[in-house]
Amino acid sequence: MALASVHARVPALKVMAANEPADAKLLRRLADWCDSFSPFVALDPPQGLLLDVTGASHLFGGELAMLERLRAALKKQGFAVTAALAGSAIAARALARYCDGLIVPSGADQAAMAGLPVEALGLDPAIAQALRKAGLKKVGQVVSRSRAELTARFGASMVFRLDSALGKAETPISPRLKLPPYRVERRFAEPVVTENIMLATIKQLAGHLSKTLEERGEGARMLEAVFFRADGLVRRLAVQTGAPTRDPAILERLFREKLGALADPLDPGFGFDLIRLEALHTEVCRREASDLDSSAAADEKEICTLIDRLAARFGGHRVLRFRPSDTHIPENAFAALPAQYAPNNKLAWKSMRAAQETPRRPLRLMLPEPVSMLPGEVVRFRWRSVVHVVRRLEGPERIAMEWWRAPGPSRDYFRMEDEEGRRFWLYREEGARWFLQGVFA
Repeated sequence: MALASVHARVPALKVMAANEPADAKLLRRLADWCDSFSPFVALDPPQGLLLDVTGASHLFGGELAMLERLRAALKKQGFAVTAALAGSAIAARALARYCDGLIVPSGADQAAMAGLPVEALGLDPAIAQALRKAGLKKVGQVVSRSRAELTARFGASMVFRLDSALGKAETPISPRLKLPPYRVERRFAEPVVTENIMLATIKQLAGHLSKTLEERGEGARMLEAVFFRADGLVRRLAVQTGAPTRDPAILERLFREKLGALADPLDPGFGFDLIRLEALHTEVCRREASDLDSSAAADEKEICTLIDRLAARFGGHRVLRFRPSDTHIPENAFAALPAQYAPNNKLAWKSMRAAQETPRRPLRLMLPEPVSMLPGEVVRFRWRSVVHVVRRLEGPERIAMEWWRAPGPSRDYFRMEDEEGRRFWLYREEGARWFLQGVFA
């Protein structure tokens, strides 16, 4: 109806502009919450969700109990819900719109769909209009026609969709989230609100997960805790480990660090009625034998634990480990990698000086910055708008570029000290161009 006609009949009707991005965001939030019923949840925009509940309905007391529980929970959150359960996604989608609450027995999709209008198949509007003009207004009437006739008139895609709706062709849904290798969960009769109970639950779930991982000889490298709030909000917290582990105490400690470092605290609201722990990434976990009097293994384990705790609190991208590189170019001689995933490097750090010798490399290395050498009898240079008068100078030390990687001009490096005792590391390229690359401590 036209909006003016609607307002004439219902003056108190509230009208607002459509917001498609907000609707899509809300639909994704509902899909996250529906993950507590089935791991296979697909979006059916603009207003629908498809759940594959094969093998999951018995956890909720059967198909009818599961459907009623799902509808009641969504209505409690303030949504108008229609739902149906059938053997195919297209049939369930159609029946949800025309036969709310219907549960179709196995193999009865065709009988349930027969009385529905052809629009229930979700066909192109032009095809649906053509079917109506041909006198095929119901799905049952379309089914009665031969497949060759329908294919010749409306195309093979329309016939395939019809067969999919009747359960004669396979049309699996595409879940929006990847199913993790391992997952354990706990439901609560009464929602929980305290952080201690949540952490105790995570530790308990980690214990169950540890038994499964131990049987497979694996350890977790990345885990995610999912908190399902009673009002439909879902929060996810992920932690990573530097080595495969399945120790519940370590995992609980990492999640405690994560909770304590959240900028947006985990608000329980009316409480969480489901907490799930998922192992997103696992690796083979080998136990290495070590000497009883050796403390090297214990020290390495302690360092790994510290790295994991720092990464959980500040983020893995902020905890870095320096690794030497096989090159003599100063700015490429090392690489800063995430400490949890930095591979063991066979290269060792090379000593650049003797015990009592002055440092050959600056403590603070930077990308080369151009400097201006000023004329005169005294050596002077300008760097960042400040003129430095050189009192001592040592060099040159020639470093040639690697022609097989990045060819370029050779560099002549000098160590310079100004009148105030500040020491710099500069180099000169061919063509008398000067650059500053480091500052000594």
